[in-house]
Amino acid sequence: MENDKVVAPALASGNARAFCKRTWWVFLIGGLASVAFGLLAIYDPGVALFVLAMYFAATIMVDGVFNIIGAVQHREKDGWWLMLLIGLLGTLLGVYALLNPPVSMAALIYLVAFMAILLGGLLIAMGRKLGDAIQREWVLYLCGALSILWGGLILFQPAQNAVSVVYFIASWAIATGALRIFFAMKAKNFADNVTQKIAGSEPA
Repeated sequence: MENDKVVAPALASGNARAFCKRTWWVFLIGGLASVAFGLLAIYDPGVALFVLAMYFAATIMVDGVFNIIGAVQHREKDGWWLMLLIGLLGTLLGVYALLNPPVSMAALIYLVAFMAILLGGLLIAMGRKLGDAIQREWVLYLCGALSILWGGLILFQPAQNAVSVVYFIASWAIATGALRIFFAMKAKNFADNVTQKIAGSEPA
């Protein structure tokens, strides 16, 4: 009975490992694409900002379209028209942003700025919450304050700080891409027969 309790979670973990082994190439391609985009962004920030803005606009449009579809399919439910209006608004905004790249770029910059300010506020709040439980909570305060300051600078001078936004996103893309490539290489070499490996690790 005790062995069953131990093996069941292990088998679930084994299934996840088997899935990752079969799809390791997905992580590899995604990681390579992320690193390539990050390097492109560093080499040519203007092009990278344009690509990000178009992706941002397309995301809004696609989300709007699916909201419309969901509202129409469930129009017998209360409030379906609210989802329909949200979908129509998102679709129109997305199409307008796609047709006007400068608008998309400005919207993306402001979004990043607001996210930085929000993150800064959350870090400061976390520092206050954890102040009695941990030492050096001032690190959270400092990170939060810097994040808010950075977001504020972008809001007040969006044009001058557009390049810094791109460099920030590029650094994130390269870092996460490298981690995905590393994980892909690890997943590729996962044991083929996970159940045997689990059985072999059980205590006698």
